[in-house]
Amino acid sequence: MDKGQASRRRLLDAAAVEFAAYGIAGARVDRISAASKVSKAQMYAYYGGKAELFDAVLSDQVGGILDEAPLTAEDLPGYAVRLYDAYLTRPQLVRLATWARLERSPVGHLFPEAAEVPKTEAVLRAQEAGHIDPALAAADVHSMVIALAMTWSPTSLTYSATSADPDTDHDRRRTALATAVRRAFAPERA
Repeated sequence: MDKGQASRRRLLDAAAVEFAAYGIAGARVDRISAASKVSKAQMYAYYGGKAELFDAVLSDQVGGILDEAPLTAEDLPGYAVRLYDAYLTRPQLVRLATWARLERSPVGHLFPEAAEVPKTEAVLRAQEAGHIDPALAAADVHSMVIALAMTWSPTSLTYSATSADPDTDHDRRRTALATAVRRAFAPERA
């Protein structure tokens, strides 16, 4: 990693912490600059402004989840469990997405619809192969699996899991999640 890439990485990491804690409006460029050891001038040269830096942070965090939990539409229960685990290791993503929803896009798609096309197409192929109930809209299936995986995330109204919870609790949740997803989206048997 060259010096510029290292600076960008430190900047994205520091900004993720700041934006997750304070949102877009409450985040302070001075704190991000100090935490990352990247000057404000360099930060602006890289990203243009605070809003663009937030976009880069959110994109980076989503990319991390995609790497940790790739969609395997033929195995939605496994995908849901990988998402659960990824949310435990990346709680900032959930907070960042919540801030984006609160401060930017109160309704509709949080991310560009084009970003969801490959996932929707993967679900459609799994439906055609008989792995997922074809009576359900593919985009809805994907959204519901994500929502089920977030049952214990920081956005939960009932309980937020952390990586510090006992392994027995995580194992119980993973089993329940996989079972629920398997049953919810399995094709009907004649």
